[in-house]
Amino acid sequence: MSNIQLAVNLRRLRTDHNYTQTQVGKKLNISRQAYSNYETGKRIPDLDMLIRIADIYQVTLEQLLTQTCTRRGVINETSGPYFTGRLRDRDDVIYLSQEEIDIITRYRSAGEDDRRITRKILGMQDPG
Repeated sequence: MSNIQLAVNLRRLRTDHNYTQTQVGKKLNISRQAYSNYETGKRIPDLDMLIRIADIYQVTLEQLLTQTCTRRGVINETSGPYFTGRLRDRDDVIYLSQEEIDIITRYRSAGEDDRRITRKILGMQDPG
């Protein structure tokens, strides 16, 4: 099971710090591809690697794994206007704002033409 929050945090923190995947890989003594696999959720870093990553970005392990991290600090989604969601196929937990819930709800009731336009705007591939 991947950790969506970890993958999102790794990418956000790296870009917020203006690092490339190659630069972070060098700091961790791993390849760019290995770090890319962490950002995409294809692989989960072991505990030692997680500690090293948290040190680079100056966050705690708990923050790195469970909270939304930015260069400016941690966004505490569990105490704000966010709602817990669960991805069915992976059983991962994500947090959605009311706006995101409204968008998903409207998307589900939209016609196929509107869905296709939405996917195009968001840079998503059409299914099928």
